[in-house]
Amino acid sequence: MSLDRSDVERIAHLARLQIDESDIPAYTENLSNILNLIDQMQQTDTTGVAPLANPLDAVQRLRADEVTEPNQREQLQAAAPAVEDGLFLVPKVIE
Repeated sequence: MSLDRSDVERIAHLARLQIDESDIPAYTENLSNILNLIDQMQQTDTTGVAPLANPLDAVQRLRADEVTEPNQREQLQAAAPAVEDGLFLVPKVIE
């Protein structure tokens, strides 16, 4: 697929890019080469080729949900300036 000058100008406008008039032919050639490479890659026969691993197919190993430390709430809250019903109290910052 080859692009012409108006295609590159329209792409630049949509991308909100300012391209110098002297650079448009180079952009036209480079973008056309990229699109031609994509066309070549799409024409490649991939039958019998196994797909690569997909991160969405991966299963994450999880540890068992077990309590491994003793409850230290009272010790940790002893240094807090304000505690109520086992919760830290903080000053209101948003009115």
